[in-house]
Amino acid sequence: MHLLIPAAGSGRRMGSQRNKLLLTLLEKPLLSWTLAAAEASGHITWIGIMGQPDDFPDFEAIVSDLSLTKPVKLIQGGATRQESVYNGLQSLPPESDRVLIHDGARCLATAELFDRSAEALLTCPGLIVAIPVKDTIKVVDERRIVRDTPERSNLWAAQTPQGFEVQLLKKCHEEGREKGWEVTDDAALFEKCGLPVQIVEGEETNLKVTTPVDLALAEFILRQRTLTVDR
Repeated sequence: MHLLIPAAGSGRRMGSQRNKLLLTLLEKPLLSWTLAAAEASGHITWIGIMGQPDDFPDFEAIVSDLSLTKPVKLIQGGATRQESVYNGLQSLPPESDRVLIHDGARCLATAELFDRSAEALLTCPGLIVAIPVKDTIKVVDERRIVRDTPERSNLWAAQTPQGFEVQLLKKCHEEGREKGWEVTDDAALFEKCGLPVQIVEGEETNLKVTTPVDLALAEFILRQRTLTVDR
């Protein structure tokens, strides 16, 4: 199974001037935790990281420090996540049939989650990892007036990894470029093209590190995992 990691973002919402994936969590860069889980996965055999060239020396140092046994390719990212994934798809090895796409900022995803996603992808054309929504969700207008309250049992919060048949996803990206679609994840492209997307239940701890509060929560979760292992 091939894995693409979009890692071309900035640390603006973290209050940082550098790529947030280079910020440290328990003395290791965020990207290091993501790569360690991918290395431990029994299904992932190849890793592509989409980033900006200025960050490549740091990415190379992280890969070297981890002594990864799986091949890693650094790929020029784009101005948006959508562009970065498009570039990543073009850089996949010719034999790639299915691909998982995982945001580097979700640095707490486990190897087990990667493996469950990879196994499920063998039986469907596309999937997303998600968890049931616990909160009541309100739909509001531009004045912040509530217009609707959707049935919570039908709502799931999307995470990553997301997985797809490579050729189908490439076609969806090409159609998106032709029609000017702007989406926040690859599943939305699949949906716009009328293709089915299956849900794989995710992990409550698989949060996306976007703000300093997220970083503090991630540190707490990792410390709890360490305590559990030590017992």
